[in-house]
Amino acid sequence: MSTRRRIRIGIDTGGTFTDFAFVRAGSIQAIKVTSNPRDPAAPILAGLARIGLRGPGIEVIHGTTVGTNALLERRGARTAILTTAGFEDLIEIGRQARPQLYALSGSRPAPLVPRGLRIGVRERILADGRVEIPLRAAEVREAFRRLARRGVESIAICLLHSHRNPEHEITAGRLAPRNLSVSLSHRVSPEYREFERFSTTVANAYLAPVLGPHLKGLGRALGRATLRVMTSNGGSAPAGKAAAEAVRTVLSGPAGGVLAAAGLGRRAGIDRLIAFDMGGTSTDVSLLDGGVRHSTEARLSGLPLRVPMIDIETVGAGGGSIARVDRGGALRVGPESAGADPGPVCYGRGVEPTVTDAHLLLGRLAPADFLGGEMGLDADRTARCLERFARPFARPAEEVAEAILAVANAAMERAVRRVSVARGFDPGRFTLLCYGGAGGLHACDLAESLGIRSILVPVHPGAFAAIGMLLSDAVRDYSQTVLLDAAAAVPGALERVFHALERQARRDLLREGVPAGRIRCLRTADLRYAGQSYELNLPVSAPVRLGALREAFHRRHRRTFGYRREDRPVEIVNLRVRGIGLARKPAIARARLDSRRRLADPAGERTLRYRGERLRGAVYRREALRPGDRLRGPAVVTEYSATLFLAPGFHCQVDPFGNLRVER
Repeated sequence: MSTRRRIRIGIDTGGTFTDFAFVRAGSIQAIKVTSNPRDPAAPILAGLARIGLRGPGIEVIHGTTVGTNALLERRGARTAILTTAGFEDLIEIGRQARPQLYALSGSRPAPLVPRGLRIGVRERILADGRVEIPLRAAEVREAFRRLARRGVESIAICLLHSHRNPEHEITAGRLAPRNLSVSLSHRVSPEYREFERFSTTVANAYLAPVLGPHLKGLGRALGRATLRVMTSNGGSAPAGKAAAEAVRTVLSGPAGGVLAAAGLGRRAGIDRLIAFDMGGTSTDVSLLDGGVRHSTEARLSGLPLRVPMIDIETVGAGGGSIARVDRGGALRVGPESAGADPGPVCYGRGVEPTVTDAHLLLGRLAPADFLGGEMGLDADRTARCLERFARPFARPAEEVAEAILAVANAAMERAVRRVSVARGFDPGRFTLLCYGGAGGLHACDLAESLGIRSILVPVHPGAFAAIGMLLSDAVRDYSQTVLLDAAAAVPGALERVFHALERQARRDLLREGVPAGRIRCLRTADLRYAGQSYELNLPVSAPVRLGALREAFHRRHRRTFGYRREDRPVEIVNLRVRGIGLARKPAIARARLDSRRRLADPAGERTLRYRGERLRGAVYRREALRPGDRLRGPAVVTEYSATLFLAPGFHCQVDPFGNLRVER
């Protein structure tokens, strides 16, 4: 990654739209193009043609949903596992925890690899890394021949205790046929806990042959432009590296939004933010308390993934979420989405009512203003559809439309509570940062239900994740399991592990073209009380100070779980290093706040339905607003990429960066 001045373009491929963000003359600009799930590269090339930016001076940072969708829809490669004999069924057995604890007929998600494609070989490495049973090359070759006859495209090599000694995995990988995509567990997830390591490696093997061709084809189409891919940890990686580590891209797009939220918080002087990204298919929520919070484990499509990623809670509620009536006659919204094709009813092709259709019927969207007039909405078709949908409830269509929004809001409110209240944070002490094409339409209702008094709506909210990609650095994560009693650990031994991980980070970033002077390394460690099966991640000083680290763990444990146990031994489980190659960020201009400005002049008025009442609300065009302008609800603020619904009792002011600061 060269840091010389380039024109950066952030491209976020979503389920409904593909968003583009770039900076010209100190001003962020954005466009949207309808996504094409069957050919994700086509909208990217169409958008670049509209922007008119191509060639060797261009650096594209791409947030992709190709891997995510392949995992959710089970459309990955035909994958096999080569594992230690006797552990073939580990990915199916999993752990004793059930996804639905009280469901009498609960079921687990099917493993990505069927039983017939799981092959065990006789070998054994002990927990301390010693070889007890050597790996036989002839047995491995025979296993590969059997798999080749079964049409396997990709293989996950997952051997017991390979995180302590990868010798056998490396040997097996070298023996694999060249036409197979190979994922080695000690490289994908080099940590203990076999089930999570195996599951993560299998997911990587399942996705790599799908993501790889997409990125390769896109790279060819971009010509001499540089292609990097947004990764789940909030950094970016070269396209080739991202293709080989496909499982690290599953939160590619949402990570860009959280990164942009952190940057905006720094500029606006706001430390505590709840990032709320509502797009067409789903909503992503993340809490920022002085910075981006990271995690090393997540679940997607019911599968545990153990790789570093931004801590994001996802719920299946978006503008395209479909409303339906369940078998008990109750109203449900999502997780099924109309996506880009057929899309909501108002797009002219959909047949099932969605959240977007409900907003249109309630007056919060204008048929002629959608996407700056580039795309019209069919209000009559939407009204007829919602009237039919409302008949079983024997209620007016507008009342049912409000109920659709209430159900969607409840799902999103639960997601916000999971990242805040469930972790010891009061959401009322945070600012709700709303973005995504639909975020501003739900901001006021969510703030009221969560006790939040302050809302921030950024410039170009519908392309905010793409803006975050403009701010991304090159980021690489490294870890090593140590499993030590913190009281008996030797600081010098920990320093040696950290130094080895830091050398690896610097070496890899230098290979990417990052100048040595722009490389930074951050240390963290996973700690727990002895006997616990979960850890808390804490920053580690250089040099290591074990006493301070233990005390920091006690404090964090008390804040997270409500208690501390100083009588219990503290264990150090994993040591981690994050290598960061600092990119040159685009400069964004700041306007001077005009304190003399008062209420802004509206562009018109519109009838709005809110909580059973019909109200007259002002309509503002965001491009006409200037820093210092003030607005009062009920009102609607329209712009190219999104719409803000300002509910009664809320007021708003435009800040020096053009953000809308909403309060009640």
